[in-house]
Amino acid sequence: QVILVESGGGLVQAGGSLRLSCAASGHTLSIYTMGWFRQAPGKEREFVAAIPWSGFSTNYADSVMGRFTISRENAKNTIYLQMNSLKPEDTAVYYCAGSLLATPKPTPAHYAYWGQGTQVTVSS
Repeated sequence: QVILVESGGGLVQAGGSLRLSCAASGHTLSIYTMGWFRQAPGKEREFVAAIPWSGFSTNYADSVMGRFTISRENAKNTIYLQMNSLKPEDTAVYYCAGSLLATPKPTPAHYAYWGQGTQVTVSS
């Protein structure tokens, strides 16, 4: 079993920044890839970014490319999502997720473990 706990959400004005964290515990050796997803009210959960536990390749949704940065700190079993130049359309619950796949597609179905989510609200 893997437990993922997100933190760092909150309310920020448009143009501002937030950094989300996700701490993983339990059988983390089973996870190849970590990702961030988000879900706005009335919308489907969508991919934001992904990073492997080892290696340097990262993957981003077009909507956040150049504004968000995903990173990891292996010694702490933690990943981060630095979000800059935030827009009101970034408002959503952000979820941390873990995949058993080395190259998961950017879809929730390819991720086995999920955190409880953290709310990010961007005011205009």
